[in-house]
Amino acid sequence: MNWITKIIKAGEKIKSAIHKRATKEDIANSDWTSCCKGPILKKDLEENLWVCPDCNKHHRIKPKQRFDIMFGPNNYEIFKTPIPKDDPLEWTDSKPYKERLKSARKKTGLDCGMMVVSGKINNINVTAVASDFDFLGASMAAAEGEAFLYGIQHAIENKTPFLCISAGGGMRMMESLISLSQMTRTTIAINELKKNNLPYLVCITDPTAGGITASYAMLGDIHIAEPGALIAFAGARVIQGTVKEELPEGFQKSEYVEKTGFVDLIVERKDLAEKIGTLLSILLKRNSVINSEKNETSEDSQSLTKAAS
Repeated sequence: MNWITKIIKAGEKIKSAIHKRATKEDIANSDWTSCCKGPILKKDLEENLWVCPDCNKHHRIKPKQRFDIMFGPNNYEIFKTPIPKDDPLEWTDSKPYKERLKSARKKTGLDCGMMVVSGKINNINVTAVASDFDFLGASMAAAEGEAFLYGIQHAIENKTPFLCISAGGGMRMMESLISLSQMTRTTIAINELKKNNLPYLVCITDPTAGGITASYAMLGDIHIAEPGALIAFAGARVIQGTVKEELPEGFQKSEYVEKTGFVDLIVERKDLAEKIGTLLSILLKRNSVINSEKNETSEDSQSLTKAAS
Protein backbone atom coordinates (compact mmCIF):
# COMPACT_ATOMS: atom_id res chain seq x y z
CA MET A 1 0.00 0.00 0.00
CA ASN A 2 1.58 3.32 -1.06
CA TRP A 3 1.32 6.64 0.81
CA ILE A 4 -1.43 8.00 -1.50
CA THR A 5 -3.69 5.01 -0.80
CA LYS A 6 -3.10 5.42 2.94
CA ILE A 7 -4.11 9.11 2.80
CA ILE A 8 -7.25 8.32 0.75
CA LYS A 9 -8.34 5.54 3.16
CA ALA A 10 -7.72 7.75 6.21
CA GLY A 11 -9.78 10.52 4.59
CA GLU A 12 -12.64 8.12 3.92
CA LYS A 13 -12.65 7.05 7.58
CA ILE A 14 -12.73 10.67 8.75
CA LYS A 15 -15.53 11.50 6.28
CA SER A 16 -17.49 8.45 7.40
CA ALA A 17 -17.11 9.43 11.08
CA ILE A 18 -18.27 13.01 10.39
CA HIS A 19 -21.34 11.97 8.41
CA LYS A 20 -22.33 9.05 10.61
CA ARG A 21 -25.84 9.60 11.90
CA ALA A 22 -26.39 9.42 15.65
CA THR A 23 -28.72 6.59 16.59
CA LYS A 24 -31.71 7.04 18.90
CA GLU A 25 -29.73 5.19 21.55
CA ASP A 26 -26.80 7.61 21.15
CA ILE A 27 -29.15 10.57 21.59
CA ALA A 28 -30.89 9.00 24.60
CA ASN A 29 -27.56 8.32 26.33
CA SER A 30 -26.12 11.75 25.53
CA ASP A 31 -25.80 14.51 28.14
CA TRP A 32 -27.36 16.89 25.63
CA THR A 33 -30.73 17.48 24.01
CA SER A 34 -31.96 20.21 21.70
CA CYS A 35 -34.47 23.03 21.92
CA CYS A 36 -35.05 26.51 20.47
CA LYS A 37 -31.44 27.73 20.66
CA GLY A 38 -29.82 24.42 19.77
CA PRO A 39 -28.06 22.03 22.18
CA ILE A 40 -28.89 22.27 25.88
CA LEU A 41 -27.56 20.16 28.75
CA LYS A 42 -30.16 17.72 30.07
CA LYS A 43 -28.90 18.53 33.57
CA ASP A 44 -29.83 22.21 33.12
CA LEU A 45 -33.21 21.30 31.65
CA GLU A 46 -33.92 18.90 34.52
CA GLU A 47 -33.19 21.64 37.09
CA ASN A 48 -35.98 23.65 35.43
CA LEU A 49 -38.42 20.69 35.55
CA TRP A 50 -37.66 19.84 31.89
CA VAL A 51 -39.02 23.20 30.72
CA CYS A 52 -36.88 25.31 28.36
CA PRO A 53 -35.94 28.59 30.10
CA ASP A 54 -35.92 30.45 26.76
CA CYS A 55 -39.01 29.31 24.82
CA ASN A 56 -40.96 27.70 27.72
CA LYS A 57 -41.36 24.43 25.81
CA HIS A 58 -42.55 21.73 28.20
CA HIS A 59 -40.51 18.70 27.18
CA ARG A 60 -41.98 15.21 27.52
CA ILE A 61 -41.05 13.49 30.75
CA LYS A 62 -41.45 10.04 32.30
CA PRO A 63 -44.25 9.14 34.77
CA LYS A 64 -41.76 8.87 37.64
CA GLN A 65 -40.43 12.35 36.88
CA ARG A 66 -43.99 13.67 36.85
CA PHE A 67 -44.83 12.09 40.19
CA ASP A 68 -41.58 13.36 41.72
CA ILE A 69 -42.71 16.87 40.74
CA MET A 70 -46.33 16.32 41.83
CA PHE A 71 -45.83 14.51 45.15
CA GLY A 72 -42.15 15.09 45.96
CA PRO A 73 -39.24 12.75 45.07
CA ASN A 74 -40.21 9.12 45.86
CA ASN A 75 -42.94 10.40 48.19
CA TYR A 76 -45.60 8.07 46.76
CA GLU A 77 -46.49 4.38 46.45
CA ILE A 78 -46.22 2.69 43.05
CA PHE A 79 -48.75 -0.09 42.42
CA LYS A 80 -48.21 -3.34 40.55
CA THR A 81 -51.12 -3.49 38.13
CA PRO A 82 -52.56 -6.62 36.42
CA ILE A 83 -50.93 -7.63 33.13
CA PRO A 84 -53.12 -9.63 30.71
CA LYS A 85 -51.74 -12.12 28.20
CA ASP A 86 -49.30 -10.56 25.74
CA ASP A 87 -50.22 -10.49 22.04
CA PRO A 88 -53.70 -12.09 22.19
CA LEU A 89 -54.08 -11.71 18.40
CA GLU A 90 -50.56 -12.98 17.54
CA TRP A 91 -49.88 -9.77 15.62
CA THR A 92 -46.89 -9.41 13.31
CA ASP A 93 -46.01 -6.52 10.99
CA SER A 94 -42.35 -5.65 10.31
CA LYS A 95 -41.65 -7.55 13.54
CA PRO A 96 -43.73 -9.50 16.08
CA TYR A 97 -45.75 -7.52 18.64
CA LYS A 98 -44.16 -9.55 21.45
CA GLU A 99 -40.76 -8.22 20.41
CA ARG A 100 -42.07 -4.67 20.44
CA LEU A 101 -43.43 -5.18 23.97
CA LYS A 102 -40.12 -6.67 25.10
CA SER A 103 -38.20 -3.67 23.72
CA ALA A 104 -40.64 -1.17 25.27
CA ARG A 105 -40.34 -2.82 28.69
CA LYS A 106 -36.57 -2.82 28.51
CA LYS A 107 -36.50 0.83 27.43
CA THR A 108 -38.93 2.16 30.06
CA GLY A 109 -38.60 -0.30 32.95
CA LEU A 110 -42.42 -0.55 32.99
CA ASP A 111 -44.66 -3.58 32.41
CA CYS A 112 -47.12 -1.45 30.45
CA GLY A 113 -47.44 2.15 29.27
CA MET A 114 -49.12 3.41 32.47
CA MET A 115 -47.90 3.89 36.03
CA VAL A 116 -50.44 4.04 38.88
CA VAL A 117 -49.49 5.58 42.23
CA SER A 118 -50.91 6.93 45.46
CA GLY A 119 -49.58 10.05 47.17
CA LYS A 120 -50.52 13.32 48.83
CA ILE A 121 -51.07 16.75 47.33
CA ASN A 122 -51.83 19.55 49.79
CA ASN A 123 -52.32 16.84 52.48
CA ILE A 124 -55.02 15.20 50.33
CA ASN A 125 -54.65 11.52 49.46
CA VAL A 126 -54.72 11.18 45.68
CA THR A 127 -54.66 8.19 43.32
CA ALA A 128 -52.96 9.07 40.05
CA VAL A 129 -52.05 7.54 36.71
CA ALA A 130 -49.56 8.78 34.11
CA SER A 131 -48.55 7.46 30.69
CA ASP A 132 -45.05 6.95 29.30
CA PHE A 133 -44.74 8.05 25.66
CA ASP A 134 -41.60 5.92 25.28
CA PHE A 135 -43.78 2.82 25.71
CA LEU A 136 -45.09 2.37 22.16
CA GLY A 137 -46.23 5.98 21.99
CA ALA A 138 -48.25 5.60 25.24
CA SER A 139 -50.92 3.85 23.16
CA MET A 140 -53.76 2.08 24.98
CA ALA A 141 -54.11 -1.70 25.02
CA ALA A 142 -55.53 -4.27 27.45
CA ALA A 143 -52.72 -3.86 30.01
CA GLU A 144 -53.12 -0.06 30.09
CA GLY A 145 -56.88 -0.49 30.48
CA GLU A 146 -56.30 -2.81 33.44
CA ALA A 147 -53.91 -0.28 35.00
CA PHE A 148 -56.46 2.54 34.63
CA LEU A 149 -59.26 0.43 36.11
CA TYR A 150 -57.00 -0.66 38.96
CA GLY A 151 -56.37 3.01 39.77
CA ILE A 152 -60.08 3.89 39.69
CA GLN A 153 -60.92 0.90 41.92
CA HIS A 154 -58.24 1.97 44.41
CA ALA A 155 -59.66 5.51 44.42
CA ILE A 156 -63.21 4.27 45.08
CA GLU A 157 -62.17 1.82 47.82
CA ASN A 158 -60.00 4.43 49.56
CA LYS A 159 -62.30 7.38 48.82
CA THR A 160 -59.61 9.46 47.10
CA PRO A 161 -59.78 11.80 44.11
CA PHE A 162 -58.35 10.42 40.86
CA LEU A 163 -55.80 12.35 38.80
CA CYS A 164 -55.10 11.30 35.22
CA ILE A 165 -52.01 12.73 33.50
CA SER A 166 -52.80 11.92 29.88
CA ALA A 167 -50.46 11.38 26.94
CA GLY A 168 -50.42 9.11 23.92
CA GLY A 169 -51.37 8.69 20.33
CA GLY A 170 -54.55 6.67 20.85
CA MET A 171 -55.50 3.02 20.84
CA ARG A 172 -52.86 0.39 19.96
CA MET A 173 -53.46 -1.18 16.54
CA MET A 174 -51.71 -4.45 17.49
CA GLU A 175 -54.66 -5.30 19.75
CA SER A 176 -57.41 -4.13 17.39
CA LEU A 177 -60.91 -4.24 19.01
CA ILE A 178 -59.41 -5.30 22.34
CA SER A 179 -57.63 -1.96 22.37
CA LEU A 180 -60.69 0.00 21.21
CA SER A 181 -62.77 -1.56 24.01
CA GLN A 182 -60.56 0.27 26.54
CA MET A 183 -62.34 3.49 25.55
CA THR A 184 -65.60 2.01 26.83
CA ARG A 185 -64.05 0.39 29.91
CA THR A 186 -62.31 3.57 31.07
CA THR A 187 -65.49 5.60 30.50
CA ILE A 188 -67.58 3.20 32.61
CA ALA A 189 -64.93 3.25 35.35
CA ILE A 190 -64.94 7.07 35.43
CA ASN A 191 -68.74 7.07 35.73
CA GLU A 192 -68.44 4.76 38.76
CA LEU A 193 -65.93 7.15 40.31
CA LYS A 194 -68.33 10.06 39.81
CA LYS A 195 -71.24 8.06 41.28
CA ASN A 196 -69.15 7.93 44.45
CA ASN A 197 -68.80 11.74 44.44
CA LEU A 198 -65.04 11.53 43.95
CA PRO A 199 -63.33 14.20 41.81
CA TYR A 200 -61.75 13.20 38.50
CA LEU A 201 -59.10 15.65 37.31
CA VAL A 202 -57.27 15.39 33.99
CA CYS A 203 -53.91 17.00 33.28
CA ILE A 204 -53.41 16.90 29.51
CA THR A 205 -49.80 16.75 28.34
CA ASP A 206 -48.09 16.64 24.96
CA PRO A 207 -49.27 14.78 22.94
CA THR A 208 -52.79 13.61 23.74
CA ALA A 209 -54.58 12.34 20.66
CA GLY A 210 -56.90 9.78 19.01
CA GLY A 211 -58.99 7.49 21.18
CA ILE A 212 -57.39 8.87 24.34
CA THR A 213 -58.83 12.32 23.58
CA ALA A 214 -62.10 10.66 22.59
CA SER A 215 -62.46 8.90 25.95
CA TYR A 216 -60.89 9.32 29.39
CA ALA A 217 -58.87 12.48 28.64
CA MET A 218 -62.03 14.54 28.05
CA LEU A 219 -64.26 13.23 30.86
CA GLY A 220 -62.74 15.14 33.76
CA ASP A 221 -64.56 17.39 36.20
CA ILE A 222 -61.79 19.85 35.37
CA HIS A 223 -59.35 19.73 32.46
CA ILE A 224 -55.89 21.22 32.98
CA ALA A 225 -53.29 21.34 30.21
CA GLU A 226 -49.60 22.13 30.04
CA PRO A 227 -48.60 25.03 27.74
CA GLY A 228 -48.15 24.11 24.08
CA ALA A 229 -49.49 20.57 24.45
CA LEU A 230 -50.87 18.92 21.30
CA ILE A 231 -54.52 17.98 21.94
CA ALA A 232 -56.21 16.34 18.97
CA PHE A 233 -58.33 13.50 17.65
CA ALA A 234 -57.32 13.24 13.99
CA GLY A 235 -54.17 14.73 12.51
CA ALA A 236 -54.18 18.28 11.15
CA ARG A 237 -53.56 17.18 7.54
CA VAL A 238 -56.44 14.70 7.70
CA ILE A 239 -58.81 17.40 8.98
CA GLN A 240 -57.61 19.95 6.43
CA GLY A 241 -58.07 17.40 3.65
CA THR A 242 -61.62 16.73 4.88
CA VAL A 243 -62.89 20.30 5.42
CA LYS A 244 -60.92 21.69 2.42
CA GLU A 245 -60.12 24.88 4.34
CA GLU A 246 -57.10 26.48 5.94
CA LEU A 247 -56.99 25.69 9.64
CA PRO A 248 -56.27 28.38 12.27
CA GLU A 249 -52.66 28.53 13.39
CA GLY A 250 -51.99 26.28 16.38
CA PHE A 251 -55.59 25.05 16.41
CA GLN A 252 -54.61 21.77 18.10
CA LYS A 253 -52.40 23.37 20.77
CA SER A 254 -53.67 23.66 24.34
CA GLU A 255 -53.98 27.47 24.12
CA TYR A 256 -56.40 27.22 21.19
CA VAL A 257 -58.27 24.30 22.72
CA GLU A 258 -58.76 26.38 25.89
CA LYS A 259 -60.35 29.15 23.79
CA THR A 260 -62.84 26.67 22.33
CA GLY A 261 -63.85 25.41 25.79
CA PHE A 262 -62.38 21.92 25.90
CA VAL A 263 -59.67 22.89 28.40
CA ASP A 264 -60.42 24.84 31.60
CA LEU A 265 -56.93 25.91 32.66
CA ILE A 266 -53.43 26.04 31.24
CA VAL A 267 -50.92 25.63 34.05
CA GLU A 268 -47.12 25.74 34.04
CA ARG A 269 -45.47 22.52 35.21
CA LYS A 270 -43.95 24.23 38.25
CA ASP A 271 -47.44 25.32 39.41
CA LEU A 272 -49.34 22.08 38.77
CA ALA A 273 -49.13 20.57 42.27
CA GLU A 274 -50.25 23.80 43.96
CA LYS A 275 -53.10 24.38 41.49
CA ILE A 276 -54.35 20.78 41.67
CA GLY A 277 -54.17 20.87 45.47
CA THR A 278 -56.32 24.02 45.56
CA LEU A 279 -58.89 22.60 43.12
CA LEU A 280 -59.16 19.33 45.04
CA SER A 281 -59.69 21.20 48.31
CA ILE A 282 -62.60 23.09 46.73
CA LEU A 283 -64.13 20.01 45.06
CA LEU A 284 -63.87 17.83 48.16
CA LYS A 285 -65.43 20.53 50.34
CA ARG A 286 -68.29 20.87 47.86
CA ASN A 287 -68.81 17.10 47.77
CA SER A 288 -68.81 16.88 51.57
CA VAL A 289 -71.52 19.58 51.66
CA ILE A 290 -73.59 17.65 49.07
CA ASN A 291 -73.22 14.41 51.05
CA SER A 292 -74.17 16.21 54.27
CA GLU A 293 -77.29 17.62 52.62
CA LYS A 294 -78.18 14.16 51.31
CA ASN A 295 -77.83 12.69 54.80
CA GLU A 296 -80.00 15.44 56.27
CA THR A 297 -82.63 14.84 53.57
CA SER A 298 -82.52 11.09 54.27
CA GLU A 299 -82.92 11.68 58.03
CA ASP A 300 -85.85 14.07 57.40
CA SER A 301 -87.49 11.43 55.16
CA GLN A 302 -87.09 8.79 57.85
CA SER A 303 -88.62 11.12 60.46
CA LEU A 304 -91.60 11.84 58.19
CA THR A 305 -92.07 8.10 57.55
CA LYS A 306 -92.08 7.40 61.29
CA ALA A 307 -94.49 10.26 61.93
CA ALA A 308 -96.82 9.02 59.20
CA SER A 309 -96.85 5.50 60.61
